[in-house]
Amino acid sequence: MKVITVQDMQQLIAAIGIEVFFDRLIDTLERDFSRWHDFRLSPRHATHYARGVIELMPCADDRFYAFKYVNGHPGNTASGKLSVVAMGQLSDAQTGYPLLLAEMTLLTALRTAATSALAAKYMARPDAETLAIIGTGAQAEFQVLAFKRLFPLKDVRYYDKDPAAMAKFARNLKARDFALSPCGTAREAVRQAAIVITATAAYGRQRLFELRDIAPGTHINAIGCDCPGKNELPPELLEAAKIVVEYLPQSLVEGEVQQCGADRVHAELWELTTGRKPGRENRDEITLFDSVGFALEDYSALCLLHQLALEYALGQELEWLPEPADPKDLFGLLA
Repeated sequence: MKVITVQDMQQLIAAIGIEVFFDRLIDTLERDFSRWHDFRLSPRHATHYARGVIELMPCADDRFYAFKYVNGHPGNTASGKLSVVAMGQLSDAQTGYPLLLAEMTLLTALRTAATSALAAKYMARPDAETLAIIGTGAQAEFQVLAFKRLFPLKDVRYYDKDPAAMAKFARNLKARDFALSPCGTAREAVRQAAIVITATAAYGRQRLFELRDIAPGTHINAIGCDCPGKNELPPELLEAAKIVVEYLPQSLVEGEVQQCGADRVHAELWELTTGRKPGRENRDEITLFDSVGFALEDYSALCLLHQLALEYALGQELEWLPEPADPKDLFGLLA
């Protein structure tokens, strides 16, 4: 079994570039969402605690079985720990043998951003030049760089209640070919933006901005709402927007659509990638991708990582599984 560490991920991105990685991951996601009915799908299994949540996220087709272990503990950053860490496994579905064990903290950030960009391909105006992001924590730079692969961004506006997070965001993106515009409030950031990303971490109910703050034709990519009892957007905005989700049974429990119900949901993402339902239909409609993160995205990311690890000879092969001469004599390995 091949093991991919954080250092292996750093080497991979250094070798091919984050832009190429995003291109390949967006393509992989689009192909996999377009064969939606090939997969065995289920909502993730979540165990909630006072300080956060720990989740298991499985997805499989007839070739591979994938799962991810991931947490969400927003208070961790106060003690110098990441609020989200993850690891994942890809297995051969025909034998059950593991093929890959991988770090997925970086990979989850990359796949979340790539999924956001894929949805925006169908939902945002293709000439979008202005992007606003509310929340400049661990996910923010990934989101912006993924969107840059598909849209001609010229101005990125940003706001976070933590000035240090805003400074970090500006430092990491200062060499990119778009302007960075810090804002004093979320409402200031989103006014006249063609694309708005909400990526806050705090639990509870919020109203980051109001419907009147959003210009006609805006696409909103809401990724911060990912558990029961949490939201970032007002109900009035959900009533006005065309809403797309990843997997409706999970989104109704965890997403912004907790506030409005299934009747307000226009489509699941696979219905856009297959052409079964339309994405954006005119320049003035407000669109919303209510993204909570779904296991199919982890399947796609792990399959791509497995392929790239082979191509670039990354990772370490570990003797993780016993190999007795007689497969019926497991005890013999200890005798």
